[in-house]
Amino acid sequence: MKGFRTFIMRGNVVDLAVGVVIGTVFGAVVKGLVDSLINPFIALLFGKPDFSKIKFDIAGTEFPIGNFITALVMFLLTSAAIYFFVVLPLNAFTARLKRGEVPPDPTTKKCPECLSEIPIAAHKCAFCTSVVA
Repeated sequence: MKGFRTFIMRGNVVDLAVGVVIGTVFGAVVKGLVDSLINPFIALLFGKPDFSKIKFDIAGTEFPIGNFITALVMFLLTSAAIYFFVVLPLNAFTARLKRGEVPPDPTTKKCPECLSEIPIAAHKCAFCTSVVA
């Protein structure tokens, strides 16, 4: 049991569990946004947001591509909603927080011969063995 408890209490497992729970709840929020606001807006512009009735027949076999089109539109709308209502505001907030920070000193430099990344204190490139000033 001690090994299992250690495994569960590791940071990655707990972070993943929290991410899954938050992702599930956030999925419901985004679905509500798309169903309540975006789909009615599309229905207002184009008539109906549901394309499930679109189908065609080839040699007596029915291809109901409308379901695929509906799923694709929902994916695009959900992705757009996540991008515009979560990603952009979060990126702007993160940029504001980092506005006054000084970037850390570099820990590597490029070898002038082979352009490999080598430590700052290196006097010889580990890849091409050329002397680095």
